[in-house]
Amino acid sequence: MEPVNLAVIYYSATGTVHALAQAVAEGAEKAGARVRLRKVAETASAEAISAQPAWAGHVADTADIAEAGHDDLEWADAVLFGTPTRFGNPASRLREFMEGAGPLWFQGRLADKVYSAFTASNTAHGGQESTLLALANTFYHWGGIIVPPGYTDPVQFRSGNPYGTSHVAGDGPPGEVTLQAARHQARRVVETAAALKAGRAA
Repeated sequence: MEPVNLAVIYYSATGTVHALAQAVAEGAEKAGARVRLRKVAETASAEAISAQPAWAGHVADTADIAEAGHDDLEWADAVLFGTPTRFGNPASRLREFMEGAGPLWFQGRLADKVYSAFTASNTAHGGQESTLLALANTFYHWGGIIVPPGYTDPVQFRSGNPYGTSHVAGDGPPGEVTLQAARHQARRVVETAAALKAGRAA
């Protein structure tokens, strides 16, 4: 059987969600998937970005990563979306990308794919769960199959979020427990998508 096509589509301003996205991609590749790691377009002005060194540095550091296109959604059997939380919601750049996929949704070309999500907030209780739940609302409308990590691996009892991998950026870069959780989430998504793909082919 053909391997699972998995797209990791994320927005990251200063690098935290990017680090999670890289771990997700690693986990998916180790599980046998073909992976596309894609960032959504940065729409903030150059002036706004340059005024914050961490933001400007991250933009420069990730210049070689391809930007997400809606063809990545069509190609994928499964998609993991990553975003920082903005007042308990996904970042506007990711929302804009997802809302732009309306024509694909209307044609039914986003249905029956596996979806999952990960996030980061600056503080504990900073809206991580509500951000992931808000993304799930879109997956429902698309007719997607939502696969959360749940408590399906020992690392989940240490990382603590059954909705999706999350990190408190104010504590510093993601540590090994969080990165393990991201890899586990990706593996679970790939395994579920593979089972669906095999079932449809049978």
